Amino acid sequence: MLHITRTIVINENEITFSFIRSSGPGGQNVNKVATAAQLRFDVKNSPSLPEAVKKRLTRLGGSRMTDDGILAITAQRFRTQDRNRVDGLERLTTLVRKAATPPKPRRKTRPPKKSIENRIQNKKYRSKIKKLRQTHSDD
Repeated sequence: MLHITRTIVINENEITFSFIRSSGPGGQNVNKVATAAQLRFDVKNSPSLPEAVKKRLTRLGGSRMTDDGILAITAQRFRTQDRNRVDGLERLTTLVRKAATPPKPRRKTRPPKKSIENRIQNKKYRSKIKKLRQTHSDD
């Protein structure tokens, strides 16, 4: 069980791992051992997540989301499979936690009265300057 928040718990059998060859540090080990962990989590069909969290997670996932609603995270920061597996789970936990917090509603704001007055004053001033530049023809 992966505890995300007090109310959200993801069952470990919802998460699948596959191990692939990693780029980066490791020397000859890189060419021999599949150390990078690729975590896959089906967001669309997960019974553990509420609908609102699924929507936010899909948006947060971005390019890591497939068309089928599966979140794919590739962890290859470390040289061992085990540490990359843990890193992938931590990244998933962070992403779901971020999606679990609802966004703060936007409050409409208005510019202060003084700034509106200043803007109009500046416009009048510029207008006056431009009026003075015009040539007057006497008929």
